[in-house]
Amino acid sequence: MNVSGKKAVVFGGTSGIGLAAAQMLADGGASVIVVSRDPSKTEQRSPEITTRSCDVLDGAAVEALLTDIGPIDILVSSATGGDRAIGPFLEMDMEGYKASFDKLWGYANVVRYGASHVADGGSITLVSGAPARNCQPGQSALSSVGGAVEAMVRAVAREFAPRIRINVVSPGIIDTPMVSAQGAEREALYDEMTRNHLIPRAGTATEVAEGILFVIKNDFVTGTTVDVDGGWLLS
Repeated sequence: MNVSGKKAVVFGGTSGIGLAAAQMLADGGASVIVVSRDPSKTEQRSPEITTRSCDVLDGAAVEALLTDIGPIDILVSSATGGDRAIGPFLEMDMEGYKASFDKLWGYANVVRYGASHVADGGSITLVSGAPARNCQPGQSALSSVGGAVEAMVRAVAREFAPRIRINVVSPGIIDTPMVSAQGAEREALYDEMTRNHLIPRAGTATEVAEGILFVIKNDFVTGTTVDVDGGWLLS
């Protein structure tokens, strides 16, 4: 797909990976709408990108928004839906574990209510995470949710084919605003988390966005998970 002249909607597109993908799409000539619960928190963006407000956990609101915006060519979601529980499974608050699946429910809403508004030959892309297939201790919730996202995409890719494509991009440790630590503390944190990786540093939102643009542009890719993880799966 040549993104020039296409209409793209990016949920979770006001910061981090989503914003980097939105900027790349805009730079490629696409008309881009980024969606967030609070668009006022949008980081610096180009004037070609417009914003809309929506909570991905509100299915009716997602449906109404996409009906208003559609038709579209490119649909991306990196919206987290909320927090994920971290820590040993046997010590985990089960309500926290359940709440971790808000990411899945948000993605399900975007795909369920967005697919009918994606034009023939269009593309849907979701973002999972490396713990889905290489879970470290304390990451059972991350792994469960990411695995569910990837399984959903493989399932619906068969239903959507050949009209539209759907894929997943799976990041490793990425330097984004989701980590609040700053300065030397931030650098030390990322050094510790990635020191045993094949590429011993945190990735950038731009590097993940390159993976998102790959699955959007390549018309021969569907039902696939593309890893942008610094070698996490082999570490």
